[in-house]
Order: sequence, then structure tokens, then C-alpha cells
Amino acid sequence: MDQIPVTVLTGYLGAGKTTLLNRILSEPHGKKYAVIVNEFGEVGIDNDLVVGADEEIFEMNNGCICCTVRGDLIRIISGLMKRARNFDGILIETTGLADPGPVAQTFFVDPDVAAKSKLDSIVTVVDAKHLFERLSDSKEAEEQIAFADVILLNKTDLVNAGELQSLEQKIKAINAFAKIVRTERCQIALDKILGLGSFDLDHILEHEPDFLGTSRHQKAHHHDDCHDDDDCDHPDHNHAHAHDHDHEHDPSIISLSLTSETPIDAAKFDAWMADLRATKGPDLLRYKGILDLAGSDKRFAIQGVHMMMEGSNLSPWKQGAKRQSRLVFIGRNLDVEALRKGFSAVAG
Repeated sequence: MDQIPVTVLTGYLGAGKTTLLNRILSEPHGKKYAVIVNEFGEVGIDNDLVVGADEEIFEMNNGCICCTVRGDLIRIISGLMKRARNFDGILIETTGLADPGPVAQTFFVDPDVAAKSKLDSIVTVVDAKHLFERLSDSKEAEEQIAFADVILLNKTDLVNAGELQSLEQKIKAINAFAKIVRTERCQIALDKILGLGSFDLDHILEHEPDFLGTSRHQKAHHHDDCHDDDDCDHPDHNHAHAHDHDHEHDPSIISLSLTSETPIDAAKFDAWMADLRATKGPDLLRYKGILDLAGSDKRFAIQGVHMMMEGSNLSPWKQGAKRQSRLVFIGRNLDVEALRKGFSAVAG
């Protein structure tokens, strides 16, 4: 049986997630979705806001989907899989106060869920009018951006062009690898957010070969703006091969791209990543990469969220193609220099 695609809808309170969900459930796209709504508090209200539709809605009232609630999510998805022929996909709407990480982790930790369903993409809705304020007072708002594959910059009609440009710069400073789409009232063609395969590295690289590369993310900044050496990744300062980040925002979350022309020693890489996950796991929001493993003709893909990581062989390297390992981290308080040294040490 084919794996059922799962789309996670997240975003801070009031950003427009329920508006987007209602559009998905009510538009004549010819597909049927099962919906899992995670409401914060003992008594949920989102069901009352979601339009009446044929889709089944399952509600978890235990607050944020985290370790204590992951069992509920596994139980619900496992139950859905028994009648998967009845629908085309699963939508999970998280509470506006949720860190999306544990939701994504569910698809790593439970073999039954992983075998029957696949995380298709994490879509984050942000409120253009209030995003600056949310980023200044909410860790969750920043993490929702950091985890995203697609970001809907919503309510664009409430801000001017200059503010929109600044907002996009701020978003890219947190997550340089997400696709940003400007919307009003979450008006977007649904094929732009559903069935994307955005969590599938092989799929992404077919359409955008340089997705994990450094060139498309390089910008310039001045050393005067660096807060300290750990946060600075200016190319003249002997730091990692990383795109830089806009220092007007809280620098605690950055995205970092590393490359190596030397084949990677699989055992050394596994040991390094195991140590990173054990010591820095909560700060490793998302990481992904395509590796050229020594002694292997196949590309090796890794995907990780916090302490959970999975790896798989992809198709062989194309004949005559440049073999290069590329590894991306999106995280909080990343020690850029230590990551550069660690990645260099596992080569050869």
C-alpha cells in the first residue's frame, strides 16, 4: 500500500490556520482528507470553527502535541490507516502555541506509522501584521518558521510593500530553505501546499538540484553586526560554509549549510550525529542532507528533527556528476564553528 501523505498546518494564534483548513475542506478539489485538530486546553473550540464537511475530524485536547500526546497521534493515525482507502491524505492542525517538532518526530519514532504514512510537508501560516511582535515575544512563533517547508505570509493586505520586504528578510534569516508565499485570507492554489513532497529530499532535489547548496543563500553582512563568534558566519572570519543571517532579528535561530568535497566516513558521521543529538537535540530543529559516503555509489539522505533522525539510500550518483556532501542545519544557538569542524572531521 502506498504511504498516505500527511501535511502539518502550523502557525501562531490568529495567523489564519483555521481559515486555510476551511479552504482545504470546502473547495472542490476532488480529494478527501482526514483531519486531526490539536486544541490547547481541555475543551476544544476549533471543531466549531471548522466548516461542516465529509472529512472526519479527530481532536486531541491535551495541549501541545508533545511526548505525552504523541501516543494519541500514533493511535489516531494507526486507526486511520486501517481504512486508508477512504481518503487521499491526512491534515494535522497544531495549536498556535505548539512547537511542530514533536509532530514531525512521530513519523520517525513509530515504525507502523512510518510504514503507512509519510510526512509530506510542514506549512506555517504567519500574520504579516503582527509577525515582528510575535518574534520578539514568542519562541514558538520563531520555531514554527524554522520547521517550515512552506511559509504563507498571510494578511499581506494589512502591511505596505516595505514592511513585506522586511518581513521576508526576517523569515529568511530564520529559515533560508523554506518557500515563502504571500497571501491574503490564505488564498493560495492548494496544489502549492498539498502533495508537495517537501519532506522528501530526493523529490526536492529533482526539482531544485541546488536546494542544499550554499550559493543560493549567500548574502553579505558586516563584522560590526556580529553578536559573538558563535553567531558570526562571515566568510572572512574563518567560520563554516554557511549563509549569513539578518542580525536585526534574535540570532538564536539560524540556518546553516555545510559542504564537503571529500567522501564521508559513515561510522564517523553516525558517531558525530549521535553525539550532537544527545547533547544538542532540543536545539536541532530541522536538519537534512545528501551525503557522498565513502565506498558507496548511492547518494545517502538524512532527515532529522530534534533527537530523531533517519537515513536512506537514494539512487546512484549520476555518471560524471560532481559528488559533494551537503548538510543543512536549522537550529537554536548553533555553534557554527564547532559544526564546521565536526563535519570536516567525518570526511575521509
